[in-house]
Amino acid sequence: MNIVYPNDHSSATIQRLLDAADSDVLLLGDPRTNIDPGPRMFDRMADVIRETGAGWVYADAVGHPRIDYQRGSIRDGFDFGPVVAMSVQAARQSGIDGTLKWGALYDLRLRISEKHPIVRIPEPLYTVSTLDARPTGQKQFDYVDPRNRDYQIEMERIATAHLKRIGALLQPRFERVPAAAETFPVKASVVIPVRNRDRTILDAVRSVLVQNADFDFNVLVVDNHSTDRTTEILRGVGDSRVKHIVPERRDLGIGGCWNEAIYSTHCGQYAIQLDSDDLYLNESVLSRIVAALDAGPYAMLIGSYTMVDFSLKEIPPGLIDHREWTRDNGRNNALRINGLGAPRAFNTAILRRIGFPNVSYGEDYAVALRISRDFEIGRIYESVYLCRRWEGNSDSALPLEVANRFDLYKDWLRTVEIQARMRR
Repeated sequence: MNIVYPNDHSSATIQRLLDAADSDVLLLGDPRTNIDPGPRMFDRMADVIRETGAGWVYADAVGHPRIDYQRGSIRDGFDFGPVVAMSVQAARQSGIDGTLKWGALYDLRLRISEKHPIVRIPEPLYTVSTLDARPTGQKQFDYVDPRNRDYQIEMERIATAHLKRIGALLQPRFERVPAAAETFPVKASVVIPVRNRDRTILDAVRSVLVQNADFDFNVLVVDNHSTDRTTEILRGVGDSRVKHIVPERRDLGIGGCWNEAIYSTHCGQYAIQLDSDDLYLNESVLSRIVAALDAGPYAMLIGSYTMVDFSLKEIPPGLIDHREWTRDNGRNNALRINGLGAPRAFNTAILRRIGFPNVSYGEDYAVALRISRDFEIGRIYESVYLCRRWEGNSDSALPLEVANRFDLYKDWLRTVEIQARMRR
């Protein structure tokens, strides 16, 4: 048994390999890597396929553990590693879309997963050279790079077809946003969770206080027990619109801090996100977001942002506008991608029904998926937000263990959402 290295993942190439397979198991490798198989890699992967009825098997590499596959692991960037084994019978029975330029292997994997297990072997079966050594903070924006647009359209088509086959596809029919049955102290609240951001928190708060608006607004800064000068800086702002909230609990993640804000008596009709190291682009952002929320009316609205360095100079990839989102299919494609964009703004009455999970990664994605199941999400495709990338970002260079944990959690969120959609 040998590893076959396809030149590309087009339908023609993958189909040709399946047709030529002379064994019941086919091993595919990534030609961009150097794979050094362990002494029993081939036998181990083939045995697991035959003994479990799996349609697709992957394994850990030496020094690189992976995560288990779930129903929600439908993103095209799932890390299987550079070598996978598949049941030739399962692959031939599943078939592939014959028109694909890049995504035939992705399409085949999803089709196989509908009828056969996809199994990880949690053993280091091989050694491999590094495929992509960039930090996580650089890789995470590949899917919104305009240069990859045609590729992304094809991947969206593949994922959408999969959701339709398993009964999880949502049609573009949305519930009406109900009028709030409660009263609010202000029209809009900007929510800023913060911990130890004494270099940036004042810039963030000031970018809110200078907003020109014909409605009342405030700033809910949830200070998660900072140990640097953040608390001192906030106490010195001297503006009654700034509500400095210090939670009683000390076990809150970012999601828990959001809950402190949205369930407080200070929270306005709309809750609008601003990270503690970011800034609004200009003085009209708040008015524009609120006007868009009102016009929908929307349960949630997401803007666009520009990537900048610490000194606010634009850096690649520049504008992140998530134009992959469409009204008809955005909430389906959201299950394939890792994020929906920023800044995020919410109808507080609806948000209070859901609440945030008490985590510090994926909390916004969880809420957006849940809202999108029922309601239309509005978009602003022009930049309204400056997103700083610097060494203080929590996702700038994640260790593998942390990246795996985050990916596993987001796949779990997708699993829950897909199962809920299948039950509708």
